[in-house]
Amino acid sequence: MKIAAILARAETGARLAPDECLALADCGDLGALMPIAAALRDRGHGNLVSYSKKVFIPLTQLCRDVCHYCTFAHPPRRGEAAYLDKEQVLAIARAGAKAGCKEALFTLGDKPELRYGAAREALARLGHDTTLSYLAEMAALVLKETGLLPHLNPGIMTRDDIAALRQVSVSQGIMLESASERLSRRGGPHFGSPDKHPQRRLDCIAAAGEMAVPFTSGILIGIGETRRERIEALLALRDLNERYGHIQEIIIQNFRAKPETRMAAAPEPDETEHLWTIAVARLVFGADMNIQAPPNLMPDALEAMIAAGINDWGGVSPVTPDHVNPEAPWPALDRLAQRTADAGKVLVERLAIYPAYTEDPARWLDPALRTPVLRAIDAQGLARPDPWIPGAGTTPPASLSRTAGEGARARGARAGEGLTEILHRACAGETLAERDIVRLFQARGDAFDEVCAAADTLRREVNGDTVTYVVTRNINYTNICYFRCQFCAFSKGKLSENLRGRPYNLDMDEIVRRCEEAWQRGATEVCLQGGIHPEYTGATYLSVCRAIKQAVPGLHVHAFSPLEVWQGAKTLGRSLSDFLAELRDAGLGSLPGTAAEILDDEIRAIICPDKVKTAEWLQVMEAAHNAGLRSTVTIMYGHVERYEHWARHLLRVRALQQRTGGFTEFVPLPFVPMETPISLKGGSRLGPTWREAVLMHAVARLALHPVIPNIQCSWVKLGPEGAAACLDAGCNDMGGTLMNESISRAAGASFGQEMPPENMEALIRSLGRTPKQRTTLYRDPPADRIAASFEAAPLSEPINTPARKYERAAAD
Repeated sequence: MKIAAILARAETGARLAPDECLALADCGDLGALMPIAAALRDRGHGNLVSYSKKVFIPLTQLCRDVCHYCTFAHPPRRGEAAYLDKEQVLAIARAGAKAGCKEALFTLGDKPELRYGAAREALARLGHDTTLSYLAEMAALVLKETGLLPHLNPGIMTRDDIAALRQVSVSQGIMLESASERLSRRGGPHFGSPDKHPQRRLDCIAAAGEMAVPFTSGILIGIGETRRERIEALLALRDLNERYGHIQEIIIQNFRAKPETRMAAAPEPDETEHLWTIAVARLVFGADMNIQAPPNLMPDALEAMIAAGINDWGGVSPVTPDHVNPEAPWPALDRLAQRTADAGKVLVERLAIYPAYTEDPARWLDPALRTPVLRAIDAQGLARPDPWIPGAGTTPPASLSRTAGEGARARGARAGEGLTEILHRACAGETLAERDIVRLFQARGDAFDEVCAAADTLRREVNGDTVTYVVTRNINYTNICYFRCQFCAFSKGKLSENLRGRPYNLDMDEIVRRCEEAWQRGATEVCLQGGIHPEYTGATYLSVCRAIKQAVPGLHVHAFSPLEVWQGAKTLGRSLSDFLAELRDAGLGSLPGTAAEILDDEIRAIICPDKVKTAEWLQVMEAAHNAGLRSTVTIMYGHVERYEHWARHLLRVRALQQRTGGFTEFVPLPFVPMETPISLKGGSRLGPTWREAVLMHAVARLALHPVIPNIQCSWVKLGPEGAAACLDAGCNDMGGTLMNESISRAAGASFGQEMPPENMEALIRSLGRTPKQRTTLYRDPPADRIAASFEAAPLSEPINTPARKYERAAAD
């Protein structure tokens, strides 16, 4: 079989057959292997190289095996405890948590109680019969007390062991090291080590697959195996992964000779051998597998290892040493980021469970681990890098693209091939593909800067340096709702009295009074939305419009989400077009594009299963636009969805806008988690990360150009600092002054009552931009309205009429 033909097939991304893989043992041409491996890696992982920030907890260094190269394991020593006790374990874990670690790596010898009486006696004092039982207790303790996510390397396990440890860990692992039986014979490095028998280890890895455990494995090179034997080991692991899909990373670890071992004088594999093995592993496993090489074991070859096809550095600790290789210190994270950037890649932090496995937590995680993982990740499944949470009042990161966890970069990092071409097509007004938009949302480091810069340049071309806002009053006329949206902390009903606020239902007189007061304070718009009260019909919405227009004829009524319109039409037995025409004739001026959440039914089935479906939401909006009613359009992001869902949302919005032209602006609304049911039940992330929040505005500008010219930022959810950052990433509008806002506040947001024109304009001017009041439909307001809006009288205390009844009628 010709090597050239095999390499040509590998280059296409084809799965190499076993005989083709084995033939690579005769290919020593790194110049041919490495570029193909690197290209495959880029196809699967882009320009990201990941790592996990961990602490290393050596629970016991006793082991029944006697590997001839190991200094981690040793026999019992006088005066030295056989196991770390609870306080020692927690001290290590707490130090790691304080340093920002997210992984607790438990490493230990294999079943020492089967060999040493000292181990059995120590376990008895700790209240356990086996090392693995004690490990389960300590992993659970660390998770509970520190929030670190345990990754366990406990040696050979039975199915029962794996099942028990699955309850307290997000991932497990065991190095295959080698599939060569001869290495276990007399004179070999594994002689006298029953747990290093290849079949025993493969059986353990298979059992983990049957139990759906995200698993780590790999090979140790340079212990006497041949190149062909390395490939045989990689093929054995590939076979198991193709059967179960559970091997989340393959480690290529190079042997390091250590004093006082039987292999102290054995030659270590050189850089060429290490790079060859990395490249071949990438060809064997293809683009998607995570191929890892420890950065501390060959520190002078980091850039070369990236060029050979790795996409992960493994666990790196800022707190604890590598107890298996104590002579090899971990690189400092800023230095690792720099070296990664010098190789043209961006360093990103992950958890001990890889992103692909976080997408299906019901399959891969015990129920007790799902919430901790969800709260630790972003929408790509990578680690959240900082404590910023929408609406919580936390300060945004000062320099996002240089924040280590969000993609530390340095001189030499590239934005990534293809990104510039995507940006060029977006700025030309072309409709991007879903994969293109996902690529934009994945931008980190230099790529993040490039996306934001392109969006802001486009904003300047479309809108100039003017930042608009509208003087408005929000009126949430009832918080009673018979829908059970999992993201909503505002609505009240039979099952939600415990959430913030009490049930209310405004009298018509109070609605009109608030409108009259808003007019006196310079408002040109009143925005009305509320829960879906079980006693409301379409007639209710019509009467609200008529009452407002009769009292304040000049006030623009911006009201009723598509859900309210859908429900109103249904209760009156009207078609959507007929009901919308009635609303228009009653005084409705435009619709808020809320209730959109994520326009993808896969996500709506989780967060709002009884709400209007995607097609129904779009149907209401198309009917409204056809009736001459303009609307905004929103997205509520950062809960359970992924970048693919954001992309689909944007593309569906763009498609409707191309048909109707009815959307005035796009409004990203970051999920504020603090008081929401789905968050309180542990079923969501903690909102978007800061990078994601900024990118949502930038990507929306690019993906919706030129059909939607206005991108708005929500100062209510982002805070003034957040809004300011988004104005430099494609936004041209600050939304409304609000006067009152209840929905975000109910969810726990720190902002939202009012940003008067004086404050709004001061913020805009501080950015070197020009503020300008607008109407709902982006026209110039009358001069008397503008004058009335400045130095307005304080708001009177709003009256929320207590509700007497808020359970849905039994007949419904």
